[in-house]
Amino acid sequence: MSPGPARSNDRSEEFGDLFERLLELHAALALSETRHSEPLGPLAGDAHDSARNLLHYLTLRSYDMRELQERLTRHGLSSLGRAESHVLWNLESVLGVLRRLHTRDAGREPRAAISPGSALQLLERRTDALFGPPPEGRSVRIMVTMPPKAATEYDIVRDLVAAGADCMRINCAHDGEDAWRAMIGNLDRAKQETGRACRLLMDLPGPRVRTGPLPAGPEVEKISPRLDALGRARRAARVWLTPDGEAETPPSAARGTLPLPAAFLEGIDVGDLLTFRDASGARRRMAVVERVGASLWAELRRPAYVLAGTAIAHGRRTAQVGSLPGPAPYLLLHPGDLLVLTRDARDAGRARTNAETGEREPARIAFLPAEVLDTVAAGDRIWFDDGKLGGVIRDVGHDVTVEITSGRAKGEKLKAEKGINLPDTDLALPSLTAEDISLLPFIAEHADLVGYSFVRTADDVRRLREELARVNAQHLGVILKIETVRSFEQLPAMLLEGLAGGPLGVMIARGDLAVEGGFVRMAEVQEEILWLTEAAHVPAVWATQVMESLVKKGRPSRAEITDAAMGERAECVMLNKGLHIVDAVHALVSIFARMGGHQHKKNARLRRLGVAAGFTGIEDPAAEADGDS
Repeated sequence: MSPGPARSNDRSEEFGDLFERLLELHAALALSETRHSEPLGPLAGDAHDSARNLLHYLTLRSYDMRELQERLTRHGLSSLGRAESHVLWNLESVLGVLRRLHTRDAGREPRAAISPGSALQLLERRTDALFGPPPEGRSVRIMVTMPPKAATEYDIVRDLVAAGADCMRINCAHDGEDAWRAMIGNLDRAKQETGRACRLLMDLPGPRVRTGPLPAGPEVEKISPRLDALGRARRAARVWLTPDGEAETPPSAARGTLPLPAAFLEGIDVGDLLTFRDASGARRRMAVVERVGASLWAELRRPAYVLAGTAIAHGRRTAQVGSLPGPAPYLLLHPGDLLVLTRDARDAGRARTNAETGEREPARIAFLPAEVLDTVAAGDRIWFDDGKLGGVIRDVGHDVTVEITSGRAKGEKLKAEKGINLPDTDLALPSLTAEDISLLPFIAEHADLVGYSFVRTADDVRRLREELARVNAQHLGVILKIETVRSFEQLPAMLLEGLAGGPLGVMIARGDLAVEGGFVRMAEVQEEILWLTEAAHVPAVWATQVMESLVKKGRPSRAEITDAAMGERAECVMLNKGLHIVDAVHALVSIFARMGGHQHKKNARLRRLGVAAGFTGIEDPAAEADGDS
């Protein structure tokens, strides 16, 4: 046989095999609609089309497609690697080409309702419905968490809106209705002054699993001048002396604040010296340099720890320092230490030696809400304070004992009101709390969007929609915050449920997800969420620690710039509050304006996804040797 015909036959067999493989996949997509007809049933129009495409994508990603992709690519055919938003259309297009190559039959055009163009238009319409029309020059919206001072300092809100913020976020776990009203009033004023649109998201607090209070430490004020390399004062510490009971807010330059009786302060002139003994008994003196209303500025050139009740002398007159806040109490914990999680905050305290037995007793801290301790088991992992401190539960009883396994060798400080993550524990807590429900009328009156914290199941989504309907707030957009491993695993079902309601979005809460699922897997999980939301034509929010160094310190790292640029694949990027937040908004606007010309979404190779196979129940033997995510 001549080389020419042999090659022709080989190619014909190859095209025939590829055609048959894709026909089998086509049949699997059709079967997925039958198997999951229940969630499709109540949907109509665009919602039905999106749910159908999501089912197709989940089915596609239940198989390891890599070998098939490579074969398709060798022949210049679509590898199906960009099919998230239009799976059936892409598959039928490739089938049409293979049909012509294999049988010379032109066949028919793709019949799928969702084409690449219509999928993009649908996602854009839903993004507009959620966040408003896109700003000029970029398609990615910018969301900013409002700091507490946004309630009292209008300029901050105006500058953020003018810089390019498209959505402001209020975290309802903090502050209160009076502060929220002030923030909203400032936002309304800023929109009117700048002429820019800006939506408002209000986050429901959700169930808060956290550490309880710790016993207060001594009331002490640490005052430290800036020292040179030899320990000499390079610059005196500025000390704010203010009337006790009528304390005036200390200026930012204050290195310490001491409340003293108003009558005592009235008798002091600029240039006078004040003397005292600090907590160590060391004699200290400070010079009064300025009067500001009823308060005084004094300068101290030696470090001092000043206790409440310390006697301050002015000539022959003396007065005692009033109540001091003291440092926030904490537990210092090291790898290998034990920590007892107690149900009663009165039992909390640092590690100590039992006076009667001489045994070393571990530190104790309250666990809130206490009923969660009934659900944990020995061997479960536990993380504190955004993953700064980690451990394993070793003993379960009325109280629970944890062995600290992760943290710096020099120790980590664990304070009150710090978040707790239990990635291995099915927390017996409702996603929608009584507090959340009580806040819905206020949110419905003022906000455009509601953030759903701790959402875990399709039933949770349904419950929030019912509560919104009860307060006539069906118009509110809903942002599902994916914060836990379980919420990620249930995302397909939650998307199908969410498509039945009003405007919907998904927030990738990367901080909590990294703690729950592990930092190594975080990169993989955030990609999968982006794929799933694109398949459902639902806008995604790229959140947590975006441009964190710039926001907090005024200078970004190279890695953060890359991370922010990657956020262009989402429809919105969220910034948290910080001193340089306005600069961060300006930087994001510039990055997105540049990146928009280089990238839209992403390309991908179709390794089998565990979250997809878990939903569809499809087993793929070819993926067993390689494993899946």
